[in-house]
Formats: sequence, C-alpha cells, structure tokens
Amino acid sequence: MYKILFFLLIPIITISQEISEPSLKKHSEFPIGTSIRFVEFMKDKKLKKLQKHHFDSYTAGNDMKMYQIVTREGNYNWARVDSIINYTTLNNQRLFGHTLIWHSATPKWVEKKAMSNPQWLEKFMKEYINKYVGRYKGKVDGWDVVNEGLNTKGSGFREESIWYKTMGKKYIEKAFKYAHKADPKAKLFYNDFNIERDTLKFNSMMKMIEDFLERDVPISGIGFQMHIRMDIPNEIIEYTLKRAASTGLQIHLSEVDIIFNSHDDSKGGGIQTYNNLTTEMLNEQAIKYEELVNIYKKTVPKSQQYGITFWGFNDRDTWINRFFKIKDWPCIYDEKLNPKPAFYGFLNGLKN
Repeated sequence: MYKILFFLLIPIITISQEISEPSLKKHSEFPIGTSIRFVEFMKDKKLKKLQKHHFDSYTAGNDMKMYQIVTREGNYNWARVDSIINYTTLNNQRLFGHTLIWHSATPKWVEKKAMSNPQWLEKFMKEYINKYVGRYKGKVDGWDVVNEGLNTKGSGFREESIWYKTMGKKYIEKAFKYAHKADPKAKLFYNDFNIERDTLKFNSMMKMIEDFLERDVPISGIGFQMHIRMDIPNEIIEYTLKRAASTGLQIHLSEVDIIFNSHDDSKGGGIQTYNNLTTEMLNEQAIKYEELVNIYKKTVPKSQQYGITFWGFNDRDTWINRFFKIKDWPCIYDEKLNPKPAFYGFLNGLKN
C-alpha cells in the first residue's frame, strides 16, 4: 500500500512544477524582457524557469549600475556582469545594459572627487564608458546611456545631479559619443520616467532628442520606463509614444509595471489608497495591460519596436513596495509566482 501511494505522488509533484501558461516570447513579434537581480535569481529555481519560459531579453536590476562596477577608484568589478553574459548567451537571450550614467547610481567617492576636482569627472566618465562598453562590445545589444537626466516633474534638466553641476547638459551627449565610439553597433538609449504623461517633461526630452538628431549625436532609441498608474489616460500614452516614434528611433517600454495606489516619485512617498486587492481590480489591471500592448503595437512601427520589458514581473519581488513603502500589486505574476489576470491581458495584447 505504501509503495503504491509513493508512486502515485511522483507524477503529481512533477506536474505542479511545470509551467502551464503560454510563453509570452513565443506570442510576440518583438522581444519581451524583465529586470532581474542576479544573485537572488540564480537561487530561485521557479523564477529561473519562468524567466527562461517567457523572456528573451534580460535587463539587470542593479547589477550593471556604476556603484556595482567601480566601487573605488581604479577598481573595476566585472565578475557579476561576466556571469550575466554567460547566462544570457547560454539561454539565447538579448542582454540590455542598464545603465551607464545615472545620478542615483553614482558612487559617493565619484561625487566627492568631482566636487573637489571638476575637471576630473569628464575624464573619468570617458574612461568608465570606454572600458565598460568596450569590454562587452558585441555582447550587450543596447544601453541606457543616460538615465533620468531630466527633472522629476516639469521641464528642464536635473540640475542637482553631479553630472550636470560639473559638466552642464553637455554631459548627456558626451556620454552617447563615448559609448558609440566604444561599440559602434550597440543601440544607445535615453531612458526616463513619467515622459508618457508629463507633457512638459516629454517636450524637454523631445527638444533634446531632436537637437541630437540634427547634430548627428549617436542616439538609437528612447526608453519609456512606463511605471504607470491605473488612472493614466490611454490617450496621453498614445500621444507621447506616437510623437516619440516620429523621430524614427527605436522605442523601448523599458521598466513596465501598473500600480493601483499612487506616490510622489520620492523614496517612501507612497500613498496607500487601496489596502486590499479585489477581483474587479485584477480584471481592470488585465485590461490596462492589454491596452498598453495594443497602444505600443498601434503607434510604434514594427521596425522601431525594441520591445517591452517589465521591471520585475511578480508582486513578490516588485521594487514598488520597497521603494515607496506601500503595498501594491503592479505585476503580471502574484507573490506566489502564479499568473494573474494581468498576465492573460498582456498575452491577449500580444496575440491581437
């Protein structure tokens, strides 16, 4: 009797480990990606299985940012990026580099030295980009060259950034030129948040992009982070994507998630309006995900569709709750790594 029960249990366990939902990448005409924190990811068998099943593009969450690469002057740490390269190569996935220059990822030692020796910062930036992009030439498909160089809200540049304070707005185009020289075939993106709905910020970006194109600054694409709320009108998203696509550049929805609650864009600035997740909310979120895919497909020509990347694809690991200090459910998988209605809404958008 015990032996019979033992053999009966084996197939049940095996079945529970299989992924029954359709593969997103197999139903998409453009790459589908997600951000990953490599160390935690490599320890989680189910997460790895889901990532391989659904995604053909890999973006590092924090592992490729400056504070991880150059912890102190002259000391470059390549080991983790090398491991990521090995993983994406083995699994035939595109690696997207996030990010080269970002004020929030700039190590304190860099800021301190730049304040005492402003002329040093540009030399450092040139050396950093040349070494980094050059080392992975032909292995990293594209880079967020500069991330969030504009003000959080409204028009203008982020003037409090050490990069802007030291080098002025020219630091952005110089970063693109250095990256292009290090790898002429890599796709180079400017990436930012709220540009899909803050028209003042969007217009500042477009003015910069159009100026770059007129002067042949080597830029390949625009990254819309697309951290959106449920109440963001589809019409404004469609308008900004269509205008951005009119440049002829690649368009990447680079950090997608859709929240129910709100925040003021600052750390700890979450506003908890919804404390519990209802069936109605889940279904509305599914519709919003489907609509987002449809807008992308409708407004961005196929040749310019660099792809859609989730900023973490499950509610267990979402950055939203940690950063804004709220409880939300922004992703297509839940905390137990099961697909939500949002998953099927996104899938339907890919299929339509």
